[in-house]
Amino acid sequence: MSNSLIVAKFGGTSVADFPAMSRCADIVLADSAIRLIAVSASSGVTNLLVDITRQTEVAARFEAYAGIEKITLAVLEKLQQPHAVAAEIETLLADLRNLIETGGAVYSGAHKDLIQSFGERLSSVLFAQVLRERGAKASAFDVRRVLRTDSRFGKGEPQVKEIAALADVHLKPLLADQLIVTQGFIGADVTGQTTTLGRGGSDYSAALLGEALQADIVQIWTDVVGIFTTDPRLTSEARCIPEISFDEAAEMATFGAKVLHPATLIPAMRRNIRVFVGSSREPEAGGTWIAKQVEHKPAYRAIALRKSQTLITVKSPEMLHAAGFLARVFDILSRHQISVDLVTTSEISVALTLDETPGSAFNQNIEPALVELRSFCEVTVEQGLSLVAVIGNQLHSSKGVTGDLFSALEKINMRLICHGASRHNLCFLVQEEQAAKVVKDLHQRLFN
Repeated sequence: MSNSLIVAKFGGTSVADFPAMSRCADIVLADSAIRLIAVSASSGVTNLLVDITRQTEVAARFEAYAGIEKITLAVLEKLQQPHAVAAEIETLLADLRNLIETGGAVYSGAHKDLIQSFGERLSSVLFAQVLRERGAKASAFDVRRVLRTDSRFGKGEPQVKEIAALADVHLKPLLADQLIVTQGFIGADVTGQTTTLGRGGSDYSAALLGEALQADIVQIWTDVVGIFTTDPRLTSEARCIPEISFDEAAEMATFGAKVLHPATLIPAMRRNIRVFVGSSREPEAGGTWIAKQVEHKPAYRAIALRKSQTLITVKSPEMLHAAGFLARVFDILSRHQISVDLVTTSEISVALTLDETPGSAFNQNIEPALVELRSFCEVTVEQGLSLVAVIGNQLHSSKGVTGDLFSALEKINMRLICHGASRHNLCFLVQEEQAAKVVKDLHQRLFN
């Protein structure tokens, strides 16, 4: 065994079926430093589990369950020795059926998290067996024994010190002589109740485990060859970035790049763990390294796009020379769990962008928040906007940066511009129907 430790995470498409799992096994077995493997649920399974928690009729829940069973058994049947894990898989499926049968019309947050944990629990058992059939000594490990969170169901907050202490006792000793396959996305609170880290949380899990175990590298294996200069679906000229700093990658993840979960980099940055992003379909194609220090720091690194943005303008003459107005506005949004992205202010108004993407608290909480805001100021709401973020280095102080951008965008109506708050980004809002063309034109101008 090598002295270095790599934590490898495989996403849903990487463990979608038996051939996909076999490709992942190739990657694991090719590098003796990979000791801990965190897997997502097989592609499609989490959506079906979420569907179960949303349905009020038992029959509709079982319809979604049938899809999960089909995906799971398709992998089981391809194993050389399916009997080795058949009982364990059947127990998990039986437990899930029992939760469907005994659940009321509406599931509690705790029940939803427990149900949504089954995808990763199933795929980890199957993947451990795939590795064993390839001659490796491998075991599935229940991550809930170490990944401690608070009791906020749906988006548990990791308890970093407790995770480190529990990993030392329960996980670290196992890594010396075997491969450990565990689950991304899920954890448990102090009472042992299952929690989840929110959608896409498997990346975050891998980084948290890497931090707890003082790993050298965290690998994120997905279905794309690294992080690109922009979404390749928007322009064929997008290209893979060989290396990128933590700060730049964090900006990209925050502003819409789908390759990384925004929280993933926080544990890696705390422990200075290098992160690699690559494709499990094409591991030989290279990928992107994310590190604290990078050799090349170009002015422009990437362009990120986040759709479904709402612009709220709050206006009141009371703002003029008044202390506490902004605090009052932000307090209201905070109490309603609405996160703010960009802020610009004038003497008597403030413009804020809010993210209304699915899964955010925006949709159910925005109306009550607006009622409160309108009790003391004039509020304008504009929807159908997209946020474009240009990510790079020293954008706040480099000569010519804004000239390049604005000349490329001279025919575009920009609704809001935010520049100077960060040296790593320049952001602006455009109409949603123009967004794809804006990104394509801007990429052509800045990267070619």
